[in-house]
Amino acid sequence: MDIDGQNSTQEPAQFSLDPDTFKKIHPAEYHRRFLSQQVRPDGRALRKFRKVEINVGSITTANGSATVRLGHTTVVCGIKAEVAEPRPATPREGYLVPNVDFPALCSPQFRSGPPGELTQTISEYIRQVVDKSNIINLEDLGISPGNAAWVLYADIVCLNYEGNALDAALMALIAALKNVRLPKATFYDTESTVRATEEKSIPLKLNLMPIASTFGIFDGQYVISDPTDEEESLLSSQMSVILDENGVRCGMLKAGGMAMAKQTMDDCIRAARERNLDVLKVLQQLEQ
Repeated sequence: MDIDGQNSTQEPAQFSLDPDTFKKIHPAEYHRRFLSQQVRPDGRALRKFRKVEINVGSITTANGSATVRLGHTTVVCGIKAEVAEPRPATPREGYLVPNVDFPALCSPQFRSGPPGELTQTISEYIRQVVDKSNIINLEDLGISPGNAAWVLYADIVCLNYEGNALDAALMALIAALKNVRLPKATFYDTESTVRATEEKSIPLKLNLMPIASTFGIFDGQYVISDPTDEEESLLSSQMSVILDENGVRCGMLKAGGMAMAKQTMDDCIRAARERNLDVLKVLQQLEQ
């Protein structure tokens, strides 16, 4: 019905959302619009890794330590050496014991209490890398066969989590091992004791340096490198490739998700080899 001879038909109201609100309401669509233009919300290209920064020796009470920043993801590793009796099966060897922790302070997604799924997955995989990759010669940790050996406790703690913790955690462990200095130790049979002198410290020799590079699949078609925490929650699949300094594959972790095509996996391995060169340059600078 017209009032005063005027048409009462009106245009429908138009609503618009600011980018932050749109991201909260439609996170997948928010990222999809960026990825369709071959760019990510943080400005990186799809295959671009975040900058790696490594500092060593920041924990003065440890025998070796390192802090790794991968973008805003920050992980610290402190290694403490203690004397213990060797395992009966390997009387000439010491051992390396890694432990990974994601405290509640590093991100709202973590809670106090028993370790969550991500913590357990990363802890277990780093243990596998340590056990199978022969990073160090465990006989170098022996002090006296069957009597005494060094045990290296590597505590890997995430200080700030913004995605891709495996890459940062493994880098922190390797950098901390390169920073380890062990006191010269001697076992005395008559007293069954070990005496160590701090004046003579011995660096560890690393047999190889495994480096992890993580990739994710979004919408089954977009392959992205080094995903952030926002991206991780939207991925249909995720894969980490571990290569040594020569580009030889040490392992691969794929925690569930949809299957990856062989061509996609081959592309990721090639990208991981290129990324390794950049990380190795940072690690080599620590020796200068």
